[in-house]
Amino acid sequence: MKNIRNFCIIAHIDHGKSTLADRLLDSTGSVTDREKQDQLLDSMDLERERGITIKSHAIQMDYVYKGEQYVLNLIDTPGHVDFSYEVSRSIAACEGALLIVDAAQSIQAQTISNLYLALEHDLEIIPVLNKVDLPSANPEEVTDDIVELLGCDPSDVIHASGKTGFGVEDILAAVIERIPAPKGNIDEPLQALIFDSVYNPFRGVETYFRVINGSIKKNQLVKFIATGKTYNADEVGTLRLKQFPRAEIKAGDVGYLITGIKEAKEVKVGDTITDAKVPTTNAIAGFEDVKPMVFAGIYPVDTEDYEELRASMEKLQLNDASLIFIPESSAALGFGFRCGFLGMLHMEIIQERLEREFDMTVITTVPNVSYHAFTRKHPDQIVIVNNPSDLPDPSGLDRVEEPYIKATIITKADFVGNVMSLCIEKRGMITNQTYLTPERVELNFDMPLAEIVFDFYDRLKTVSKGYASFDYHPIGMKTSKLVRVDILLNSQPVDALSALIHADNAQNIGKKMCEKLRELIPRQQFDIPIQAAIGAKIISRETIKALRKDVTAKCYGGDISRKRKLLEKQKKGKKRMRQVGNVEIPQEAFMAVLKLND
Repeated sequence: MKNIRNFCIIAHIDHGKSTLADRLLDSTGSVTDREKQDQLLDSMDLERERGITIKSHAIQMDYVYKGEQYVLNLIDTPGHVDFSYEVSRSIAACEGALLIVDAAQSIQAQTISNLYLALEHDLEIIPVLNKVDLPSANPEEVTDDIVELLGCDPSDVIHASGKTGFGVEDILAAVIERIPAPKGNIDEPLQALIFDSVYNPFRGVETYFRVINGSIKKNQLVKFIATGKTYNADEVGTLRLKQFPRAEIKAGDVGYLITGIKEAKEVKVGDTITDAKVPTTNAIAGFEDVKPMVFAGIYPVDTEDYEELRASMEKLQLNDASLIFIPESSAALGFGFRCGFLGMLHMEIIQERLEREFDMTVITTVPNVSYHAFTRKHPDQIVIVNNPSDLPDPSGLDRVEEPYIKATIITKADFVGNVMSLCIEKRGMITNQTYLTPERVELNFDMPLAEIVFDFYDRLKTVSKGYASFDYHPIGMKTSKLVRVDILLNSQPVDALSALIHADNAQNIGKKMCEKLRELIPRQQFDIPIQAAIGAKIISRETIKALRKDVTAKCYGGDISRKRKLLEKQKKGKKRMRQVGNVEIPQEAFMAVLKLND
């Protein structure tokens, strides 16, 4: 065990984490020239295109240092705020972390929040200054920022470049010298932490784990504590670029387990694996079920594709256990699913994967969050509202609670005013403001999760010219004054467009929605009124004018009554059309509601 090192990489998006991981694999000889490619650990096309890590990966490297053979386990972590629970489990499986900071961009919000996670788990932090070869890099200033944040010595900060491979040997030496060897007892009952799982279409779910105590052998009966289920370990092994089956994996090491599980839901990240015959008495702390934060309806464009969409969603769920969906129907869109996502990025990824991997074109309704409603009749009973149409009747409603988050924004001092006014407009309350350096400010806000679901991130980037970084974590529910705004087309409510909105903003948003829909819905042969309503009260109205045909063109001269007769006849026809006509809503109209401020 003394020659094993388990470490992860903490970095903000785009600070060069995957590229540096490539260089580590090159210098330890874990990859042959034929297998080499950029961002080797990002296996999805989507990850490569967007330059983000969506799924965390683990890989084992061998390295000879001062004549001794060492085993290095790199547990890669996703960088985005939506996947922060997965990051916390990857961190719990390590003894040390490389803190990578871009020499041109300095420390960002995501880096700090993940750093605090690592410090909570008592990890040894090795600061690495990446991209020092860039012309825009200023290593001295950023080194000072790191020293101030960590309280370490300037000589502890390793200068490196993922592109050229400069400094990689220093990083490997620091990993071996500074990160402690894993502690654990091989003689105790098996206790292993699951930090990830991947679905293999031929072999079922592959579980990635780190053994804390004891050892796991091939064909051993193992038990997953959170689900209480028992399985046979068909195969255990270590993770190189390809899998290497082993007879046994001992305390301190990282490996994979194949038990033939077909459902991704049965393997929960953060769960503890133990021996079924001699179970451990204490599960590893920190396990929680992943809770979806954002809900949206996903409907097939063609109603006949409903079954096909269900099959596609089930296949996606095998790969991604944090996706949750239940069937629902809408009067406007037919049959579809109400899906729960970890955040907006997660939702975009699922939508894109449905289109790419399964050729499904889908309509997504306005995303919203999960509210708690309380009625006067049963003030103690929580009614969970995932869909605006589930909100109880306003006359019997006692109160509605919505989820709040603590947001951390780091930006340049010049943009503090713009960022503050954006957060206050989104009902945020400022709780703290700290100057990290004379140029950079950290702002803390308490704000409703619902407000950041729409366009908050894009607008934050706009008002700060791309210089603000953002991170958040939930802090619980608070009572809010929320109302349901319904959109009526031709006096018919369109359930897919209703939204729960704070009472102070309802009038304004209702007006904007009506104006936007008037631009997007094509004109018909009759007038179409578009109304926004709260309960029975109409708060805004726009009208799409009818396409007119000049019926009086053939009347030239003669008596006015002849013209009037023709116009009256046309008016009756229009009235009858309006009663039987139905209005087609284009897909852009559903998406436009998200971009009301453009």
